Amino acid sequence: MKVIYEGTLNSSGQSVRIVPLSLAQLDDILALQQFVTETLENKAVLEPLSREQFQYILEGKGLVIGAFADDQLIAFRALMEPPVDEDGHLGRDIGLTEEELLDVIYQEISNVHPDYRGNGLQKTLAQWIMKELELLDKQYKYVCCTVAPFNIPSLKDKFAQGMEIAALKEKYGNRLRYIFVKELDKDNSKENWEFTTLRMDDTAGQQKLLAQGWRGIRMENREGVQWVDFRKNVAQG
Repeated sequence: MKVIYEGTLNSSGQSVRIVPLSLAQLDDILALQQFVTETLENKAVLEPLSREQFQYILEGKGLVIGAFADDQLIAFRALMEPPVDEDGHLGRDIGLTEEELLDVIYQEISNVHPDYRGNGLQKTLAQWIMKELELLDKQYKYVCCTVAPFNIPSLKDKFAQGMEIAALKEKYGNRLRYIFVKELDKDNSKENWEFTTLRMDDTAGQQKLLAQGWRGIRMENREGVQWVDFRKNVAQG
């Protein structure tokens, strides 16, 4: 089995290794996902993948990498190439053309066993799955995902990866979701930015900004209130 990372856990000193997962680990993936879901106080913040979806990914439509400690799967992260004819394709939600939908891959579910949280595994998996993405035969231009407002750990995870909020709308049976995107290989260094900020609970205000071409780029807790900072290229008008 190919090992793409080896290290130690800060909490216990246990050795940990990260490897690409295959259909042979499908039952382990599902068992960990179920356990993590059962421990959540608010289960609405997580959209679990079905056995069929994981099988679709593991049969060549994306990739899953997992972290093992003492031969136990303790965390995993998945990327999935969505079917272009899928209802609710995130590429359409952020204004991509039908041709550009072929260049989209989803950053899907990320699970860490509760006993192993606090070791930076989610961040480490994010770094390594993006490295593995570069090695795939097919090259993608956009990485998209959804996150529930006020799911603070997941929002921090996405912003830390340089992903931006491009839309805010109802998905998955009328559940409000931020739609994040990362445009791979895009150079923003010469852009002329304008900035503004809104409260995270101001749904209508954020939707108005996003419809005007603003992107959410970070979040901050200011005196107990979550705020989202937005930016827009002034040249866009």
